[in-house]
Amino acid sequence: MSVTRAFLALCAALVASTCFSQDYPSKPVRIVVSFPPGGSTDIIARILSPALQERTGQPFLVENRPGGSGGRSVAGSIVTKAAPDGYTLLIAGGSSFYSLNRPGDQQPYDPLKDLTPITLLVTSPFVIVTNPAMLPANSMKELIPLIKAKPGIPFGSGGAGSGMHLAGELFKYLIKADMTHVPYKGNVPAVNDLMGGQIPIAFVDLGSVTRFLKEPRVRVLAVASTKRSANAPDIPTTAESGLPGWEALGSFGLFAPGGTPMPVLRRLNAEVTALLRRPDLAERILATGNEPAPMAIEEYSKFIADEIPRWNKLARESGAKFD
Repeated sequence: MSVTRAFLALCAALVASTCFSQDYPSKPVRIVVSFPPGGSTDIIARILSPALQERTGQPFLVENRPGGSGGRSVAGSIVTKAAPDGYTLLIAGGSSFYSLNRPGDQQPYDPLKDLTPITLLVTSPFVIVTNPAMLPANSMKELIPLIKAKPGIPFGSGGAGSGMHLAGELFKYLIKADMTHVPYKGNVPAVNDLMGGQIPIAFVDLGSVTRFLKEPRVRVLAVASTKRSANAPDIPTTAESGLPGWEALGSFGLFAPGGTPMPVLRRLNAEVTALLRRPDLAERILATGNEPAPMAIEEYSKFIADEIPRWNKLARESGAKFD
């Protein structure tokens, strides 16, 4: 091919790519959420979906499909089998969703190959929450001896292999305690069972318990972050509570099937990050206990890549099972 023809072909491709981006979306977009209704993931999806419709002129329809490791088995399977055209998207947990993808895992797909990150949506520190009637501790220093005195004590999380599960396993590893994981299909069922007395302790994201901070059946003892949350400044960090090293940031983001055209990914990234920066929507998100965290595609990919070794190291050293 001559230089002139090559140049013309490149120009044509660029024009086609631009048109594809401008034409998208031309029909309703399906957003599959990996957790049940009522939790942080679902709430953020329902804050963003009508705003996306306003910006694009097409409906963004939220569909809850909980189950599996942070959505890997159910929601993720649906999206990875969909056409890579930008009309089926996934909202799922971030780093934990990609972590623990070890050889031999019985997973229906490879999230590193079969999904493409679009943007991080929000972050929220994980918290340790107890039912005070079952574990009468007012601080982490009081809680740890109670846990060690009850070998096999159950702890709940939002799902096997979820970020909440990882946070619980990290806590268990650091305090060298015998605890039994009880997985739920999302944080809301875990918190409901905690309040109902079915489990004494749970690891969830702060956004899932923000509305229960004054509930007598719920006691949030610490946030797993290096600094106190602006959404709950009265809750101490784990370092302040005598357990440095227990740091686990909850996050979830937006994904598309692998192979989705880059112009579509960039259009989605531009629209969603603009909404996350919009003051009125940011205020609504902050009220849920989450913090908007818009990122470029490349930035979010690096965010995930940096988290994977940390959690895979925990899996190796602790011997924890995340399936």
